Amino acid sequence: MAGVSYAHERLSNGRYDRAAAHRADTEWIDAHWADPSSRVVVLAGTRIRPVDGALEWVSPGQAPDGARLMLGVRDGIAHFAVVTTEAAATEAWQPLRTLLPILSEEEAPLILHAVGLAEWMRANRFCARCGLPLEPIKEGHELVCGHGHTTYPRTDPAVIMLITHGSPGAPEEQCLLGRQPVWPAGRFSTLAGFCEPGESLEDAVRREVMEETGVVVGEVSYFGNQPWPLPASLMLGFTGHADSTEIVCDEEEIEDARWFTRAELRAGAESGELILPGGVSISRSLIEAWYGEALPGSW
Repeated sequence: MAGVSYAHERLSNGRYDRAAAHRADTEWIDAHWADPSSRVVVLAGTRIRPVDGALEWVSPGQAPDGARLMLGVRDGIAHFAVVTTEAAATEAWQPLRTLLPILSEEEAPLILHAVGLAEWMRANRFCARCGLPLEPIKEGHELVCGHGHTTYPRTDPAVIMLITHGSPGAPEEQCLLGRQPVWPAGRFSTLAGFCEPGESLEDAVRREVMEETGVVVGEVSYFGNQPWPLPASLMLGFTGHADSTEIVCDEEEIEDARWFTRAELRAGAESGELILPGGVSISRSLIEAWYGEALPGSW
């Protein structure tokens, strides 16, 4: 809805200049790395250590040795990340999913950028063409092997959707939520899945809903998107209208799926019997956009 702000947008609202033109500019990089006002976030593998409930940004001189990533420039200040070994992580170092609630709107896109590159580097240590080790270049945004083969970061498109049935806005209108077998009792969320080769996003929505719940979806509309480097996804949000209501769960990815009216959604969330996704997720935004206002409780 135009003019409406959703919680998931907090992870991408803090835009900054990624300074891509300077990634191979050694003089520019060295000058900003020598500037004590530049900021650096340190990752142990893909984990980050919070300090007093917030992320710690240090100066380049305080940063440990590791793979340097140039993230970009905000308000004239260069921001970097340094990725050390996973062995450096103690219990104090946390994964991104745990840290999402404490990220400020300004730093969230920078952290997602850093963790996304770190995840990609961890998963791509050898060249897919010749098997030689890969080394980072262009401040961590490309990997190259000894034969000169270049590997670029990849992002996997994943659809996430709220499917409804009934007259829009009517008391009997329902939304479809499902739960995975490994989730705690009462936890439900929107359905989601990855787009396959040669498939449109809308058809991915229809296929995933059919595969997981047996529900036939007709009209599909775009809602919004959310970067989700866990490890390398872009969540593309959609709404869809169901042409059928009978549910047949696949029992592999989806253990249970149910139709909820707005009244049932509210009552379950208030009682705690229904546990909905967290506030920074696009799943939460999809549900609350349909419901019409914020709902109590979250994962």
